[in-house]
Amino acid sequence: MITTIDKQNILKDSNSTQIFEAEFTCHSEVSGFTLIELLIVVAIIGILSAIALPSYQDYVIRAKIADATSELSTRRVQMEQYYQDNHLYASASPGCATATPSQYFTFACSAVAATTFTVTATGTGSMAGFSYSINELNVKASTIASPAKASWRATSTTCWILRTGGAC
Repeated sequence: MITTIDKQNILKDSNSTQIFEAEFTCHSEVSGFTLIELLIVVAIIGILSAIALPSYQDYVIRAKIADATSELSTRRVQMEQYYQDNHLYASASPGCATATPSQYFTFACSAVAATTFTVTATGTGSMAGFSYSINELNVKASTIASPAKASWRATSTTCWILRTGGAC
């Protein structure tokens, strides 16, 4: 044990003072996070997820729409090729065949007359409510109804709706 007299003698010398402070003072180092720091991090994560999750869901829907629109374009080209060879549209043509399955859409073709057709993609599962079509004049139409998200619901007779709010 260091007595008061020893402390006074040690403290007289400046070098001894530093040694005394280094050796005999109690330093308690605190490590970890405080509750407020953790709450701030949780709040930041909550805000970011509230913004990012809906954006991600819309991105996934847009990717699924690309599946329908590309297949409709392919089928339209096949119908036109059939017309070039046979001078009529027919429901037996390759554009009306259902050989290409889709996970999110079912395709239907109607060759109403020898000179007209309509190919339609109707959403299934997570894409229920989405419907896209194209005809012999390359007129594209979209109908997005319930049960699709309200931000997507719209109708267009001139284009395929590719984004929320009815944007083509």
